[in-house]
Amino acid sequence: MKIPTGLFVDGTWREATGGGRTPLVNPATEEVLAHVSAASVADVEAAVASAQAAWESGWRDLAPGRRAAVLYQVALSLRANVDELGRLEQSQVGKPIADARDEAGLAARVFEYYAGAISQFGGQTLPVGRGGFDFTLKQSMGVVAAIVPWNFPLPIAAWKAAPALAAGNAVVLKPASISPLTALRMAELATEAGLPPGVLQVLPGSGGVVGDALVTHPKVRKVSFTGSTEVGRHIMRLAAGNLTRVSLELGGKSPNIVFADADWEKAADSSPMSVFANTGQDCCARSRMFVERPVFERFVERFVAATRRLVVGDPSLESTQLGPMASAAQRDVVESFLADARSRGSTFACGGSRPGGRGFYLEPTVLLGVGSSDRCWREEIFGPVVAIVPFDDEAAMLREVNDSPYGLSGSIWTRDLSRALRVSRAVESGVLSINCHNSVHVEAPFGGFKTSGLGRDLGMAAMEGYTETKNVFVNA
Repeated sequence: MKIPTGLFVDGTWREATGGGRTPLVNPATEEVLAHVSAASVADVEAAVASAQAAWESGWRDLAPGRRAAVLYQVALSLRANVDELGRLEQSQVGKPIADARDEAGLAARVFEYYAGAISQFGGQTLPVGRGGFDFTLKQSMGVVAAIVPWNFPLPIAAWKAAPALAAGNAVVLKPASISPLTALRMAELATEAGLPPGVLQVLPGSGGVVGDALVTHPKVRKVSFTGSTEVGRHIMRLAAGNLTRVSLELGGKSPNIVFADADWEKAADSSPMSVFANTGQDCCARSRMFVERPVFERFVERFVAATRRLVVGDPSLESTQLGPMASAAQRDVVESFLADARSRGSTFACGGSRPGGRGFYLEPTVLLGVGSSDRCWREEIFGPVVAIVPFDDEAAMLREVNDSPYGLSGSIWTRDLSRALRVSRAVESGVLSINCHNSVHVEAPFGGFKTSGLGRDLGMAAMEGYTETKNVFVNA
């Protein structure tokens, strides 16, 4: 397996100015996987200049059909290399190989969708009071900085790059420092598939150096970021200097609401993976569970049994459902939450410990008796931990659901259609699922309320977010 270790700038590989490198650690083995170039401010300058030139020299003005054809070829190339991309993802973040291949396929599907979306995206003709002829244009912005996290490195890189490219922008992509490999390989494959040099570039390195330099660069017209709420606030402050457009997909503390009239057995069997998938490192994780009291005890018993059946282990094996956490540092963060839960007297229905052996593993953990002011209930843990509480009254439960700074995702389980619609309107969240846990659809907008962010990824809404609207009036 070839491991890309350089910067990808202007269609070629190069070393970082200054020679900086970052070690990547395989979280399943704790061994160093590679040393990847760490970009400097000078490298950011070079990449943005290349992106600006590529945008001005033709990409923005390329006929929509030709741009669509290029992006479709990128999709074909990604799909042809799903196994390689999956193995790179599995190695760098410990993602189970079956999930990693699925996510590589998702990245290809995202490029396919936006290749097709180009022909469906445009402005309007408008009747205006002065008569004449009025129309709007959707025009590309220029250079877009895409800053992506380490929990879903390849899919989120595609979520940001594909719609921005489809809208006619050039993209400088900054992957997380611990997970740059699939973004680098994606850019190389895209260039080989016909994307002009400079239109998509990848700069691995630290957020404090590369990210800050991109956000404050005067030629960067838009910053699209996925990550923590704390860093999102930092990006907004930096972007204010140039009034740079931003979209932010941030943290979550999503609810999973189970009413007594629901198919609660199905909910109990399926809900563990709504929070423990990707070892809980998911901003959509349903980490706060509200279960109506008549079924609470039976639900918890069945949920815990389903949790104990999850296969935790070597991410290179097809049978593995949960791999290690992505880093030792993230496992330490999660264990600090567990220590706080123990100190407050929470009940550990299962999990809470490290399995033996090497790797940054942590058992999936179910907490009961958690207080509404406890850290595990209020703060995003970003690990395999769920807290389950009973409720008696719908209105009181909804007040508790919404008593959170976050509002990203969630699930509602009920057979009552009126209740499903009523509760879905009441929950302050950008993405909801009824009687399932499906948060992400390529065709639909994805994003949050409150401190879970602003703007939307995916769907036509994402393309909208990478354009400026120009109005033109013709005096007839």
